[in-house]
Amino acid sequence: MTISNLFRHLYPFVKPYRKLLLATLFLTAIGSLAAQVNALILRYTVDHVNELLLANKTLKDGIKLLTFISIVLIGKELIYSLVQFGQKFYGEKLRIFISRDLSQAIVEKILSYRLAYYTSTENESGKLQTRIDLGVSSLTRLVQNFFIDILPLFANSLVALVFMFFANFYVGLVGLGIIPIYFYISQLQAKKLSGFRRRMRTYRENKNNGIISLIESITVIKSFVREPLEAEKHKAMQFDMTENQMQTRQLSFVFDSIKSFVEQNGVVFIIILTAYFVLNGTMSIGAIMFHILLFNNVSAPIRQLHRIYDEVNDALINSEGFFDILEADQEKEPSGQFIPTQLKGDFELKNVDFFYPNGTQALKNVSMSIQPNKITALVGLSGAGKSTLINLLDKFYEPSSGEIILDGVNLNAYHTPSLRHKIGLVLQKNHIFKGTIAENIRYGNLNASNEEVEDAARKAYIHEQIVQMPQGYNSNANLLSGGQQQRIAIARLFLKDPAIIFLDEPTANLDAIATEQIKKSLDAIKKDRTVIIISHSISQIIDADTIIVMDNGQVVEQGLHEELYDKQGTYFRIFNAMANSLNIEKIAKTLN
Repeated sequence: MTISNLFRHLYPFVKPYRKLLLATLFLTAIGSLAAQVNALILRYTVDHVNELLLANKTLKDGIKLLTFISIVLIGKELIYSLVQFGQKFYGEKLRIFISRDLSQAIVEKILSYRLAYYTSTENESGKLQTRIDLGVSSLTRLVQNFFIDILPLFANSLVALVFMFFANFYVGLVGLGIIPIYFYISQLQAKKLSGFRRRMRTYRENKNNGIISLIESITVIKSFVREPLEAEKHKAMQFDMTENQMQTRQLSFVFDSIKSFVEQNGVVFIIILTAYFVLNGTMSIGAIMFHILLFNNVSAPIRQLHRIYDEVNDALINSEGFFDILEADQEKEPSGQFIPTQLKGDFELKNVDFFYPNGTQALKNVSMSIQPNKITALVGLSGAGKSTLINLLDKFYEPSSGEIILDGVNLNAYHTPSLRHKIGLVLQKNHIFKGTIAENIRYGNLNASNEEVEDAARKAYIHEQIVQMPQGYNSNANLLSGGQQQRIAIARLFLKDPAIIFLDEPTANLDAIATEQIKKSLDAIKKDRTVIIISHSISQIIDADTIIVMDNGQVVEQGLHEELYDKQGTYFRIFNAMANSLNIEKIAKTLN
């Protein structure tokens, strides 16, 4: 990322606020002129006071001079205060607006990316959060400082330099000559520090991701008493960050000392040169202070240059990760144009292969048919590819090869949002959003009335437990247990009322009574719909119209329960293992 590229990327976010930008530039121009008044007045004062002293004039003769100087300086300070207020206010306003737009743009982008983008190790949640936070903060800080600090300072410097050249060409050359030297040193500093800053960004990403992982894994860590191990891992990361920070600061201090030395040499040259011209009668004595103050205005941005370069380099480095996320258009979720009026759910898979982004092959030459308005059970051991298959059918991923046909149309041709409006999905572990129970259920249909929300909760056998909570449907949804949260997810499904339903272990987290209740409610919603269910529940598998058996990413068997069991193949072994895990013989004796 270069400075020109950075401003090119930022331009679309600044463009809507052109009037605000022009107002800031206008105030900057006025402020840069007002900043030179002190130098002009000081020269005028010294020269006239010197003339009065040489003429043996008294204080009474100098009253008019003092009155004039006071009026000019007070008026200048008043104007300058108003200008500074306008610059700071408009600059801050611009920062806030651009920060809002950047944050909104990144949220809209990450919502549009396909699922594969988030399964990459480079895009783990902690790393993405760090890139976004650092990107927004450094970019908006750069915008703010550019209009509040950088632009006014450099405008003042340019105007002061022009005044110096008008006063004396040689003095102006000294002021001008210092600038490229200082710029070169600052650029060299930035170049030397860029590697340290880039490493620091990586350290911060890994640190944030590690903390998120710690919080998510805290139960396992404590159960194995691995707190010292995890603390030691974090300590090693912290020490690496500290070492990198110390090297960065050490290098910065060396360059800052060099720049301070160069600046002070410039002041010395100005004093000697101006004194020479005063002594040979070319300049008045007031020119000494005049040029020193002007040079101070020229060197003011130079003194700030190290900070400006730090912020610009932070923005350059942090913007790389930020704009990589913002402009990853190749990661956008694919969507066709075909919008179905209704779906039957007639799926046909032809020679489908699928590889995850990390290179793992999850499906191998899968061919199958899923009949509409029927219940299809996917059976197989963990890692057989069942959940991956559902992800493909819901267009979360695209096949690496082969094709999927839905109701006679290639799945890729479907308009993705329209397709998903007609598909319901219940996972083994469903997400509960921050908010009330009613809001979480209404996620299935945002326009649902309170009565419809309650009706959906009743069908999911969760209504009675909700009304017993202190605030009923307005209670915090995070207060619910795992099994209750699963039923909230099923209640969403009732509200959505989809034509196709994918159930991935829907009763895995429920107790026996809740499982029986949910099975009844699922039986009701399955009627006249295409249902694909992944389950290790014998009762749900037996109820299926078709059973598809998967092993190692391949379809190995397909048919009815009795047919597959009689073959004594893969399904026979899996079913017997399920039955034995339930201790069927002892259960049968108990029931008898």
